[in-house]
Amino acid sequence: MKLQIKELTTIPEMLAEIDTIRFLYPNLSVEKYEKFLSEMIPHNYIQVAVFEDNVCLGITGCWSATKLWTGKYLEIDNFVVNPEHRSKGIGKLLTDHIEKKALELDCSSIVLDAFTGNFAAHRFYYNQGYAPKGFHFVKILDENKLTL
Repeated sequence: MKLQIKELTTIPEMLAEIDTIRFLYPNLSVEKYEKFLSEMIPHNYIQVAVFEDNVCLGITGCWSATKLWTGKYLEIDNFVVNPEHRSKGIGKLLTDHIEKKALELDCSSIVLDAFTGNFAAHRFYYNQGYAPKGFHFVKILDENKLTL
């Protein structure tokens, strides 16, 4: 298996891989995805994808920002591996690339959210050296605007 990691930085590159994102968000429309990307990209958002023979097997978004408690950090967002290709090291390739990128950007840390019931993700992130630091509280104001 010859895998290639690519950083996607443009809306057309990201839109081309919507089928992989849909493993996480099955009902995501092209229009909504494009709108969200156009709002996210100006805030340092990129995607990192793993390809085999030009087929995307896994993808994650990430962006860097700064907070008072951590300084500059890199946030992983929407981490997904094609279910047919899980447990093949693709997720580790993505997290390793993200860690390298965070170090290049002089970040103090890498952060992410994982839904409370997603125990497979929790196990994966623990195995990659991540640990919970706090709670991410959410107050839903309009459920109709959610992608889930």
